[in-house]
Amino acid sequence: MMKYKTLFLAVVFLPSLLAASDSFLEWKDIIGREFQAKIVGADDRSVQLENDAGKTIDFPIADLQPSSRDQVAAWKAANQKKAMAEAAALEKESRKASVFDEILNGNLVKLDGSRLKRTSDATHPEKYYVFYYTASWCPPCRKFTPSLVDWYEKNKNENFELVLITSDRSEQAMEEYAEKNKMPWPQLEMKDSKRFKDKFDHGVRGIPSLIVCSLDGEQLGNYRSKLDDLSKLVR
Repeated sequence: MMKYKTLFLAVVFLPSLLAASDSFLEWKDIIGREFQAKIVGADDRSVQLENDAGKTIDFPIADLQPSSRDQVAAWKAANQKKAMAEAAALEKESRKASVFDEILNGNLVKLDGSRLKRTSDATHPEKYYVFYYTASWCPPCRKFTPSLVDWYEKNKNENFELVLITSDRSEQAMEEYAEKNKMPWPQLEMKDSKRFKDKFDHGVRGIPSLIVCSLDGEQLGNYRSKLDDLSKLVR
C-alpha cells in the first residue's frame, strides 16, 4: 500500500494542471482523493496510470471508485477491439491473394442453421480452391454430395477451400439443397455464378464436377472420381 501511495501523491500534487488531452481522465479513489492521469496499461487487478510529467503508477483497481473502475473497463474493451481489428488486418495482409478474390470476396454464403447467410469467415486457402459445380435438380449430384460432405469434414485444412458454384434455378432450391445435405462449405451467391463461369472457363460440360485450381488460376483437373488423390494433394 505504501509503495503506490507515494507514487499516488506524485500524481495528485502537480505544480500545474495536467495537459489538456482527451486521453487524460479524472480519477477518484475509495477514500475520496481525485487526480488526473491517462491509462497506459491494465490487467485484471491493476491499472497503469501516467501523469503529464511521464510518471507512472500501478494502481489497484479495487481501490478506485466505481466510476473510475468503469473507465478502466471501457479502456480494456476498446483496446481489445483495437487488437482484434489489427489482428484481422494483419491476417488480411498476410493471406495469399488469388485470381478468384475479385468475385469471391464479399459474395459467399454459408449454411447457418437452415438458411444460407452471407459469410465473412470463409477461409482464404494457402494453396488451392476446389470448385464444386452442382445443382439440386441433378440426380448424380444428389448421389455424390453426401460423400463429398464426408470427405470435406475429414480433410479440411488451411491448404484448400471448397466453394460451391450452383446451377440451380432459384435461391430457394440452392438453400434447400444445402440444408438437406448439411453442406459445411461456402457457396458463391447465385447472382454471381454466371459471372464466375464466364470469367473462369473450367471446361465443365456436366455436373457434378470438382475442379481444383491453384491460387493463380491454373486448373489441376476434375477430381470428382478421385477423392483419394485429392486428399493427398491438399495435405
